[in-house]
Amino acid sequence: MQVIKYPAREFWSTLLSRPAIDRKSLFEKVGSIVSEVKQNGDKAVKKYTLQFDKVGIEELEVSQEEIEEASLQIPNQLKEAIEMCRRNIWKFHSAQQHDLPEIQTTPGVVCWQKAMPIEKVGLYVPGGTAPLFSTVLMLGVPAQIAECKEIVLCTPPDKEGKIHPAVLYAAKVAGIHRIFKIGGIQAIAAMAYGTETVPKVYKIFGPGNQYVTAAKQLIALDGIAIDLPAGPSEVMVIADESARPCFLAADLLSQAEHSVDTQSILITVSENLVEPVLLEIEEQLNRIPKKEIALKALENGKIIVLQSLEEAVAMANEYAPEHLIISTRYSLGVASNISNAGSVFLGHYTPESAGDYASGTNHTLPTNGYAKAYSGVNLDSFMRKVTFQQISREGLSNLSNAIILMAENEGLYAHSNAVKVRLDKEESEEKPENRLC
Repeated sequence: MQVIKYPAREFWSTLLSRPAIDRKSLFEKVGSIVSEVKQNGDKAVKKYTLQFDKVGIEELEVSQEEIEEASLQIPNQLKEAIEMCRRNIWKFHSAQQHDLPEIQTTPGVVCWQKAMPIEKVGLYVPGGTAPLFSTVLMLGVPAQIAECKEIVLCTPPDKEGKIHPAVLYAAKVAGIHRIFKIGGIQAIAAMAYGTETVPKVYKIFGPGNQYVTAAKQLIALDGIAIDLPAGPSEVMVIADESARPCFLAADLLSQAEHSVDTQSILITVSENLVEPVLLEIEEQLNRIPKKEIALKALENGKIIVLQSLEEAVAMANEYAPEHLIISTRYSLGVASNISNAGSVFLGHYTPESAGDYASGTNHTLPTNGYAKAYSGVNLDSFMRKVTFQQISREGLSNLSNAIILMAENEGLYAHSNAVKVRLDKEESEEKPENRLC
């Protein structure tokens, strides 16, 4: 990891830059695959599954028999852990349900808002270096609470053409309706446009690598909604002298083991923490099976020493991390000044991995600085808010002058006429000889 001490503020943006990618060639490559899936459906999906996942798939959809068989392969302890996580995710997300009650904005004018589920949603769960069955819960449970009518899951097969049993079991308990053995760009395109086998959905959710992220951005141009452009994962940790080096190292490594393009950044106001943290990282690296991945990822990592927690907060808000851990003596006070982050973890005993699995919050979060404008996945992500209004004659009369004046000053006389004709009709009903319509 690179160590930077007391950088001047004018260098922060350069210092905090994410690993660069060649966007032009990325979108050209992704675009050609998306177009081919759109045109050729299952044939193209199978072609790219063979090319990228190195397996020939005849039946893209997972059968009910495969799901039941997977359930038998899961140890009871893991089932219990999955159930605890599912229950906490359910509790946290179900508490987000609400409709806006009827509001009388003006006498005779009543407005309200009703939350309705998005009828067809597609969930993408990456394969790659780990079977992310936790992501199945994070996406499936809110969709289930929202009562989406069709919940479709795509996830890449292994070299034998199978899906990890824990992924299938999590999908079962999370209420997923249909599961497909499709990964990467071709999965996003299949759900976006539909194929002979995969149904077209209205909105696509789920994290992924730069190719998946680019595919989601491209299909959004065709009117298919996406949750957020979630790319390579990242963590930022703010620490003072009260933090424990072994905890900090563990947090940085838990991010680094995801993939080689993840980023781990430690900001500390205690220069004395730097060497102990580096030593802990070196020691803990030897305990994890994905040491080589973590080592490569840590090449993008940084330890930055700053003068004050105020500076640390300012740097965190500029970076807008996906995950922000505040490992300080007064973590709530520090957190009160955070405005840009996907999810915040407070105190010495709140590791990011708690949010990844079991605390109940969602781990599908904005990366690459998108936390400045995007929220993480939540119950609202699976809902549409439809507004209603009902206006009486009295209510329309109360609003009429404002509507007519504003419409005619915008040059929209048909708008003002829609009000006038109603008021004229009201008068004509009182005086039949003046009836206009």
